[in-house]
Amino acid sequence: MHRGNTTKLGYRLGWARNYLKRYGLLENSARGIWALTAKGRATASVDKDMVDKEVHKIPREADARKRKPSEEKNPPLEEDLWEEKLMDKLRTLSPEAFERLCQRILRESGFIKVEVVGKVGDGGIDGVGIVRLNGLLSFHIVFQCKRYAGSVSASQIRDFRGAMQGKAEKGLFITTGSFTRDARNEAARVGALQIDLIDGDELITKMRELGLGVKIKTKEIPEIDEDWFKSF
Repeated sequence: MHRGNTTKLGYRLGWARNYLKRYGLLENSARGIWALTAKGRATASVDKDMVDKEVHKIPREADARKRKPSEEKNPPLEEDLWEEKLMDKLRTLSPEAFERLCQRILRESGFIKVEVVGKVGDGGIDGVGIVRLNGLLSFHIVFQCKRYAGSVSASQIRDFRGAMQGKAEKGLFITTGSFTRDARNEAARVGALQIDLIDGDELITKMRELGLGVKIKTKEIPEIDEDWFKSF
């Protein structure tokens, strides 16, 4: 770990993307979407010291002059690693609170009659709900929520499927962790009750999309209207 919940690898990758973007080799059209520029595609390799030197020649934002010397040494990254902060927040929730959060996410996503039923001896089922398609077709689902830091195994998927028998047409497994390859294969096994999987990355993306626990701030950038001045 580097600082708080940021890994050294994540911190260094953030800086690398930041510098290569300012150097003109990378561009990002949206959060987490990075691509090589034309200059980047034509560049076979870069010299770290040269990149560092050139980037520091580029003028800072207009408010850079107002920053304190200590802030200049560590300017904010292009990506503030909010995903890691949100994941840390999710993993501090109690099991009951996480179940309620998943219930809220499903309701906001269009599920109806979503109820949390998790308790000791529930067989791995934490909640139930109904999905209605086009106002005509509906089917029952059951879901399980796990605050894992590691990976969900195939055996856990099989246990969940066993608990589903006779209770729903489809299952949904939500975790803050990830799923092993065998777990994903087991969830999609032909001839068995199908189970959809939502891992930590997908969960965070959905929360951002729904505006749950995540606030989106926009930045206004004044731009001179050259055509307007031509009218004088």
